[in-house]
Amino acid sequence: MTEEDGARVADHDIDAGILGRWSPRAFTGEDIPDATLMKLFEAARWAPSAFNLQPWRFIFARRGGPEWEAFLGLLLSYNRDWAHRASALVFLASARFRQTSRGEIERIYSHSFDAGSAWGYLALQAHHLGWATRGMTGFDHERCYATLGLSDTEYRVEMAIAIGRLADKEVLPEALRTREAPSRREPLSRLVFEGRFHP
Repeated sequence: MTEEDGARVADHDIDAGILGRWSPRAFTGEDIPDATLMKLFEAARWAPSAFNLQPWRFIFARRGGPEWEAFLGLLLSYNRDWAHRASALVFLASARFRQTSRGEIERIYSHSFDAGSAWGYLALQAHHLGWATRGMTGFDHERCYATLGLSDTEYRVEMAIAIGRLADKEVLPEALRTREAPSRREPLSRLVFEGRFHP
């Protein structure tokens, strides 16, 4: 198949799981087993991080659970319109500081970057298990800290993640149905440079 057929096509041979993972909005709303959810967090646990600090923190709510409505209420309306059918909502935060071996408090330069690595591992593990994920930054960035029990001086809430089983796009509001397809990527020539960046 070609990209003209609507399929994703890599320019170089890569793992099919990487190419097959995408970020849908249409979910079935079915329950996610605890063991499955823990496998996703376990995959994220093994992501690389500077000094092996593992600054990521995942706070989650299951659909129908006691925190579900509060988590859903943190999303902006255009995300709530579809995310209410997810099986779980997860907020990913990163720790801004670490304590050194000398007991000093030091800022972690790569805390956001490392948390992004953990999100990538989680997303790929979900795809491998037949589940879908979609990351979002469309949430109430100020109110989320109190809801999640986090200090905004110690942590940065990076994103929200919807997890669920893929459903037919007809479950979505009409305005989103045409956008429910795997996205393409920029060519490597616009992203990768040897020696020196050039626009």
